[in-house]
Parts: sequence; C-alpha cells; structure tokens
Amino acid sequence: MTRRNIAILVLLAVWLMIGSAAAQLDRTYPEVGPGLQYVHERIGDVPWAIHVLKIDRQSADLRLISSLAQGTIYGLAGISKHVGAVPADLGTPVAAINGDFYRIDPGPYQGDPTGLQIVKGELVSAPTGPSFWIDSSGKPQIGEVQSQLKVTWPDDSATQIGLNEERKDDAAVLYTPILGPSTRTKGGREIVLERVGDEPWLPVRPGQTYKARVREVGDNGDTPLSPDTMILSVGPKLVNAPAVTVGDVLQVTMATLPDLTGVDVAIGGHPILLVKGKRIDFDPNDPRHPRTMIGWNANFLYFVVVDGRQKGLSNGMTSGEEASLMMRLGCTDAMNLDGGGSSTFWLGGRVMNVPSDGRERGIANALILLRKPAATAAN
Repeated sequence: MTRRNIAILVLLAVWLMIGSAAAQLDRTYPEVGPGLQYVHERIGDVPWAIHVLKIDRQSADLRLISSLAQGTIYGLAGISKHVGAVPADLGTPVAAINGDFYRIDPGPYQGDPTGLQIVKGELVSAPTGPSFWIDSSGKPQIGEVQSQLKVTWPDDSATQIGLNEERKDDAAVLYTPILGPSTRTKGGREIVLERVGDEPWLPVRPGQTYKARVREVGDNGDTPLSPDTMILSVGPKLVNAPAVTVGDVLQVTMATLPDLTGVDVAIGGHPILLVKGKRIDFDPNDPRHPRTMIGWNANFLYFVVVDGRQKGLSNGMTSGEEASLMMRLGCTDAMNLDGGGSSTFWLGGRVMNVPSDGRERGIANALILLRKPAATAAN
C-alpha cells in the first residue's frame, strides 16, 4: 500500500471519528439557552429513561403557549409540526411536550381534546375536570375546572352547552370558527349567530358573555362556519330549548368555575399528582406506561417525559411513581398529561425521547415554550 493510500485511510478514519463524535454530541447535548436546564436520566433498576426540562420562572423572555394540530379542533399532527406552525412574531420555540388526552378514533371529531384548552386567550375546548393554566398574574395553577357554559334564550330560560365537540341528540353545542370548515353534525337544529353591533365577539374568551343575533336557522346539520359566525347546534331530543326566529338575540356565557377570565394558556389532563407539596395516593397496581408531566415550584416550571413499553430502555411509570419523581425533582404541584404513544419531548430542534410507537404520533395539542422576540421581552 502506498504512502498516499495510507494517508487517505488515516484521514478517512479521523473524519469518521470526528463525524461519529459530532453525531453523539448532537444527539446527547441539545441546544438550550439561558433560563433552561435539560437532564436525561437513565436509571437501570427498572429501567427508566427520563427527560427533564427545568425552566426558570423568572426568565422574562420565556413564554408558554398551547397549540392545536392544523390550527383546528379536529385533526392530528406530530409535535414537530405543532412547533413548526408557531407564528414567528410569537417567538422562537425552544421546547415542547404533548398535551391533553384527545379523541383518537377515526371520525369527524378525531383530535377533539378531552378537556380544557385555551389558545392565545381563546377558549377552544370546555373543561371536564383536572386542568393546568397560567393565571392572569402569570402564576401556574392546577385544579378541577367546571364548565358553566350556557346560552340564555329570548324568554330568559337557559341551557347548558358544550363547545366544539360532538353534539349528542339531547344536548346543545356551540361551534366557533376554530373547529374547522363546518359543524360536521347530523340533523338537529342549527342556529347561525352573528355579532350584535359593536358588542364583544370572536374569538370567544373564558369568563365573557356575548350577545348574538340569529342570522339563520336550519335543520340539516353540517352547517358551514365562517370567520365571523358561531353556530349553536341543538339536538333533536333536547326538550328545554325554545324556538327562535331570525333577528332574535341570545346571550352566550363562557363561564367556568374557578373563573378563568384573563387566562391566556390552559390545557386539560389527569390525574393531578401533587398539590401544594402533598403527594396524591394512587393504586400501587396501576400499570406502567410512557408518561408526560408538567409541574412547578416557586422558582421553576418542569417539562418531564418518561419513556415506556420498551424493554431494556424504559418500562414507563405508574401514577404513584410519577408523583414520587415530580416530588424528587422538587415540584410542589404537578399533573399528568396524555401518555402512551403520545408522550413526546421536543427540545432544541428535535425529539429527544424515544416514542413508544417508534415515531412521532399525531397529537391534538401541545404545550410549547417560546423565547420571545427581544423587543417583546423587554416590555
């Protein structure tokens, strides 16, 4: 072998070593900026693979938002697409985790979040129980949230309503433009609502009451939605809903208990794991699954994902093990989000964990951490 060939082989070997080291570095150490700490724990006894992002709550340039797949209630998308769809003027995505449980079975409402969701101040999904939100003073909160959404008819009677979800025959649901192009309902009475003068209107916000004029009434279902209308869909077996005619004015109340007026971001989940430093007790026979959690203490917010269903890598956690983990990390409050194949941890431009489906699963919503533009962060 000539000296030239030997030199080429040596250079090739060095190049391969450098490339391999760079690949390992890139895989192991994601880019994080000020106010963030990322830890990947491997615990061999079970085993567990744990991803933790510790977020400084005092960092003024960091902001949390929630997202919807494809920007509508129905539809699913991998977390990378959620991140990629964030408008540039909101900031630069630095981290994300999957959000609430959702309707996964195929059909017209696939992707409908199970519980509460508020996106940039807009109430897009009604609460059904445990929820996480950032209150109007900027503090994280968890707790049971009850829906008090209702419509008040011209005769002053009132009917409880759902929001952007499948309407049952004996119920009423309000559909807003965030749902998608149409209500996707079958039958029932559908009341197209428009703005009254200069009264507050879309997007609907928690804690607000809206005056709405009846523009049109139909009974065929699947009524088209437009950017300036809402549709109240009344099931054929709902007995207490009075008749209305074009021109009537209704009141739509978007109340919740507790009151979420002024809340910009919220998402549902379950179960709650920690409350004010106290650990919730769970069935010790609860099965292990991949898990996603959010938690906090006085100084930090935490994104946590535990891989699971993967022999030799990670078995997942029980709910009790989740609570113990969040307490060990220093959280005083914590809640479980959707898990299983949905559990995904995105950081520094890529997915860091190993989703149990072997790929990113299409999910309904996510929590995304942004670094705000410099001009915005300074205000």
